[in-house]
Amino acid sequence: MPRVLVVDDESDVHYSFERLFARKGIEILSATSGEEALECVDSDHIDLVLMDIRMSGLSGLETLKRLKDRHPKIPVIIMTAYGSTQTAIESMKFGAYDYILKPFDVRKLESLVEQALSLSRTMHQVVHFPLAGHLPDRGEGIVGKSEPMQEVYKQIGQVAPSNVTVLLTGERGTGKELVARAIYHHSRRAHKPFLPINCAAIPVDLLESELFGHEKGAFTGAHYRRIGKLEQSNGGTVFLDEIGDMPLPTQAKLLRFLQDQTFERLGGAETIRVDVRLIVATNRDLGRLMADGRFRPDLFDRLNVVRIHLPPLRERKEDIPLLVDYFLQRFRDELGRNVRGLSRSALQRLMAYHWPGNVRELENRLKRAVVLTRSGTLTPEDLFRDPDESLELPAAGDAREKIRRHIREIFRTLNTSPSAEAWLPLLEKEAIVEALRLTGGNQSQAARLLGINRNTLRNKIRAFGLRQPGS
Repeated sequence: MPRVLVVDDESDVHYSFERLFARKGIEILSATSGEEALECVDSDHIDLVLMDIRMSGLSGLETLKRLKDRHPKIPVIIMTAYGSTQTAIESMKFGAYDYILKPFDVRKLESLVEQALSLSRTMHQVVHFPLAGHLPDRGEGIVGKSEPMQEVYKQIGQVAPSNVTVLLTGERGTGKELVARAIYHHSRRAHKPFLPINCAAIPVDLLESELFGHEKGAFTGAHYRRIGKLEQSNGGTVFLDEIGDMPLPTQAKLLRFLQDQTFERLGGAETIRVDVRLIVATNRDLGRLMADGRFRPDLFDRLNVVRIHLPPLRERKEDIPLLVDYFLQRFRDELGRNVRGLSRSALQRLMAYHWPGNVRELENRLKRAVVLTRSGTLTPEDLFRDPDESLELPAAGDAREKIRRHIREIFRTLNTSPSAEAWLPLLEKEAIVEALRLTGGNQSQAARLLGINRNTLRNKIRAFGLRQPGS
């Protein structure tokens, strides 16, 4: 159960937090002064601190400084009234995770606490990479004994102690964030903060402010100074996920930061120097993005100091039984379900499947099966609701490229003088024909390659008068 320490000299605040979070399975501990808060954090395991900035005795700002000095991995959310907003902003420089204004917006408070607790788990739960390929007996683990994964483990061990920038590549669901956390946990910065940022999840016009901060009046709606994540993470590690989605103007500013660890807040002139290690990741083809002018080659050179590529699950299928054992053990503990294992036919299906979502898809399928199964042994029906779903499929990227090449060839032979309405149906028909050819006539797999559902594909097969396989 997560443990949250509320530090405030008003009893009503403690009562409100207990009522709000008790039903969410969060234990609330209370302190009424900075001195009491420091004693509590020193003697108890605390996952998150919510602290008022104005208290009698030791001030909130001074308490924050001492707390972050002793326990830099504990996130601290500052609570403040409207009159002391500037003080709360200044507290971000000393490592506060964020701040929230009184009176509280309950939904915003709940969201902020959830995010901070997630970050706390990320920083404290060590990610292991077992060189012998055995299952981790504590914390989280990167599981696998295949040759490609042994190479990944070696690279993590080699790069973790240094301060070099690391570029993680691989398809979605291959475990790039786990590798980033493993590098952090085994680095010399493991006692400092770790902050993950998903570049694709933050609106383009806000990403620069999120990273570098902004000054009051820098843009419409900038009513106060904001301290960016890089400044907050001074001394620690920042993980930039989906770096390929970063807009070009922000790329330029990140390039300068990588050159000398300095930057200016948006709308500011003060040069700020920090000491932050960057780990970045992408599932996109940066070479293609550079060719299209959407990613800076000079930034790529700065990021590509050490590159670790995570293999897709289809290229290390010998790891599937080990992964299954790991996830089933975890779900038995988490969900309280007595699932012993898989039937032989279920494991055969897993080994034959193409895994477009990689390890994450395997994890999700197993978790759903553990929840929904009516027996102690998982069957193919528990894991695959569609009988055709588990059949082997050509690598999706390769198959789609073949379809694109086929369509380009057809397009070259067309007389393009007619309107689009005249030739688009022909291209659509040819795409369907090629997808069915590549999948051996399997409609479920062809629909998945084309990005449509099976009913839509069947309707189009009938509309185009195509001969259906087996008819």
